[in-house]
Amino acid sequence: MKRLTYGYYLAYLWMNNKMTRDALRIKEGTVGEWVRCKKEVPYTQDMPSSIPYHRNLTTRGYRALVYSGDHDLQVPQLSTQAWIRSLNFSIVDDWRAWHLDGQAAGFTITYANKLTFATVKGGGHTAPEYQPEECFAMAQRWLDNKPL
Repeated sequence: MKRLTYGYYLAYLWMNNKMTRDALRIKEGTVGEWVRCKKEVPYTQDMPSSIPYHRNLTTRGYRALVYSGDHDLQVPQLSTQAWIRSLNFSIVDDWRAWHLDGQAAGFTITYANKLTFATVKGGGHTAPEYQPEECFAMAQRWLDNKPL
């Protein structure tokens, strides 16, 4: 947990740095001090399911990458796989390992309608926080339209 705490500290320093804010074109005086979100957010409404939104976008031809850390205890990968399967898309590229630097970095499957699901080995609920190199490689390959 220390690694994550230190990462939060570094993020705080980076986000409040004048050079960062200038690069992001944040006008001086418009945004106060950046702080991490609190764990509890006072929601006023809840969306019962995001499945209709995913179905709408993917059936209209938009590519989608959905990923899960395989150590995510808040939203387990099996739950994500279940809602993806509920879309009833056919499999284009069946379940297989994807690699980074000769090591398995997770598993992936590609469905019709350009939907890709991937797991990140060792990733928690916020997978890029736990496995930044693997998540960057995954995102970069997907954005470059290359297989994972």
